[in-house]
Amino acid sequence: MNDSRDHLPPSRAAALRYTGIGAPTVVASGEGVLAERIRALAAEHDIPLYENQKLVELLCQIPIGDEIPESLYITLAEILAFIYYLDVALDESV
Repeated sequence: MNDSRDHLPPSRAAALRYTGIGAPTVVASGEGVLAERIRALAAEHDIPLYENQKLVELLCQIPIGDEIPESLYITLAEILAFIYYLDVALDESV
């Protein structure tokens, strides 16, 4: 008997760092167990997660330490706006 999970693509995750100078940089990416570890570390450090499978696939193709390409700037701006919204919402709930 086949488990339906056998047909699911492996989970992927990517982590970015943005210092406010230049473009965000890919600091981690991976799939499977590594992806789960990236998510766990984010949770441990209260780093918000933004799930977008197509974006993660693109980010996983960028070498670690490289800035994201200009073609992803708009998408990343949307993510930064999402994070800003979360920060404001958390501040208001405290």
